[in-house]
Amino acid sequence: MYFCYILFSNDLDKYYVGHCQAPIEQRLQKHLTNHKGFTGKAKDWIVVHLEAFDTKGDAFARERYIKAQKSRAYIESLLS
Repeated sequence: MYFCYILFSNDLDKYYVGHCQAPIEQRLQKHLTNHKGFTGKAKDWIVVHLEAFDTKGDAFARERYIKAQKSRAYIESLLS
């Protein structure tokens, strides 16, 4: 099982879109660790949206689609 997920940080007031193989909890822990990437800037990321897929390609395609929208409004529409 693969997932496309959206994280949110209150500290940054930003969303992050990614994809991973299950379990999502382990991936979230990696985002919360101290690293140089974008999500390393905050320690309060939470999963706000999750979609399951049978293949990695489908999960990645969904991630790319969401990112291609370049729209916070689009992401927030998915959450409502």
